Amino acid sequence: MAVYTVHEPPLRAADPVPDPERFLFVRDGFYFWAFLLTPLWMLWHRIWLLLIIYALIAAGVENAMYYVGAGTGSIILVQLIISLLIGIEAGTLRRFALARRGWKNIGIVTGHELEDIERRFFDKWISAEGGERAARVTGSRGSPPPLPPMPQ
Repeated sequence: MAVYTVHEPPLRAADPVPDPERFLFVRDGFYFWAFLLTPLWMLWHRIWLLLIIYALIAAGVENAMYYVGAGTGSIILVQLIISLLIGIEAGTLRRFALARRGWKNIGIVTGHELEDIERRFFDKWISAEGGERAARVTGSRGSPPPLPPMPQ
């Protein structure tokens, strides 16, 4: 069963309410492409700051190991371990980058397929929005106040 976090983008100037089509679902777990092609994965997801940090750390570790006299095999092994850590924490890195850009984490959803997860989230989100609309109209959470009795 997959666990996803749901992120709402910052509101645009013309939008008074969030646009559900722009919501982003970020899976928690191992990202194979982040492990295999770390810099390209970071470019694809526009994680510029982390890409720079990754490049500096990878280059620093490689140079430090070279000057210590480590062999090529051990340098490659350490670089693979760094990439493995990126693959394991890729979801967290994406959530961090989204938070820096002003996106809000608005929920956590679990399920087997992304389509079911989206449906489950939006069903809850729509029902919660309906409750908030009722609260705005009545001044309290829940159902609207009862109607006055009909004159006979």
